[in-house]
Amino acid sequence: MTEDDFHFLSRLVRRRGGLALSDGRDAQLERRLLPVIRRFGFRDFDALMKNLRLGDDALAAAVTEAMTVNETFFFRDKDQFARLRHQVLPSLLAARADEKRLRIWSAACASGQEAWSLAILLDGMALAGWTIELIATDMSGDAITRAEAGIYSQYDVMRGLSLEDVARHFVPQERGFKISDRLKRMVSFRKFNLMDSFGWLDDLDIVLCRNVLIHFDRAARISVLERMAETLSSDGVLLLGEAETPHHLTALYQELPGGGIYTRARAQVTRLSAAI
Repeated sequence: MTEDDFHFLSRLVRRRGGLALSDGRDAQLERRLLPVIRRFGFRDFDALMKNLRLGDDALAAAVTEAMTVNETFFFRDKDQFARLRHQVLPSLLAARADEKRLRIWSAACASGQEAWSLAILLDGMALAGWTIELIATDMSGDAITRAEAGIYSQYDVMRGLSLEDVARHFVPQERGFKISDRLKRMVSFRKFNLMDSFGWLDDLDIVLCRNVLIHFDRAARISVLERMAETLSSDGVLLLGEAETPHHLTALYQELPGGGIYTRARAQVTRLSAAI
């Protein structure tokens, strides 16, 4: 990969996906693009770059998706899920006891383990009579297809789940395990680029955007955080990854005790803060 190719790719994926490519990883970038080269029938990387420079929108979208990092696993960051289960959710459920409605967004859900982890958690909370909207999105169409199918290898399910979880929530398949129909009814998957308009999202109680912003440039991080704040209900919460923070990017959030969970700075959070 030439220096000019790298800079062209960097500008492309930053513009289309907010992604920041790291210098010195040319071989890794070319490996990520091999499936795109095969899918579009190009002879090699140079042929791909030639067509990419011609402005092929479908190719540009595929290249941008190929640059995403889809590493995830069930109940990633167990401490944060424990706080969600025992502190955050009880406070939100108490505040919504009359309407019995909860709306949650798993942003950049990759192959779906985070969304299914949320479904497993909620399934064990005796929420009969509640309307639960669990929305999961990702920029990658391939990732969404896999997430929606809900089929995982033995390695996948053993990575974060107990044997009891697997027995209760999965159906054995010839090549792995499939999410139960009960859980599949709980989650709605959709392909969505975080650089696009959030206009279809509002009044969210919980947003998870974990281990995503670390791959974005500063401008994209600010844009996503500011628009996510607008989607949250007055006491809604945003969960970020361990290495992520809105500090020094926007003043729209305040961190709840324990770290990694934020609410809108202008919200009244006395009850939720006290619980945590």
